[in-house]
Amino acid sequence: VQLQASGGGLVQAGGSLRLSCTASGRTSSNNGMGWFRQAPGKEREFVATVSWKGDTTYYADSVKGRFSISRDNAANTVYLQMSSLKPEDTAVYYCAAALTAAATTSKERYRYWGQGTLVTVSS
Repeated sequence: VQLQASGGGLVQAGGSLRLSCTASGRTSSNNGMGWFRQAPGKEREFVATVSWKGDTTYYADSVKGRFSISRDNAANTVYLQMSSLKPEDTAVYYCAAALTAAATTSKERYRYWGQGTLVTVSS
């Protein structure tokens, strides 16, 4: 499975962005999907995850109520809608496909990773 993330950019605090992640290759696998982010000098951290069926989602406390994850299995695409963005949301955002169909917050349970897309939030 190859993952291509897009949609990053520069936005002012309080603004919105929508990230997309499109899968190609062996997309017949039923994978839970997740978004992670890594800020300069920090470890990669969990942001959001959605199950294969789209009926279960989890969010990091820092983004709950501001970010929304969704997926369109027909288009092999996962989205991350980000609103009320803050400067501390600045990071490279990575999408990932999990080993199972469940939504999972654990980085270790993700097998495939995209290349990342940079989100910069100015104050």
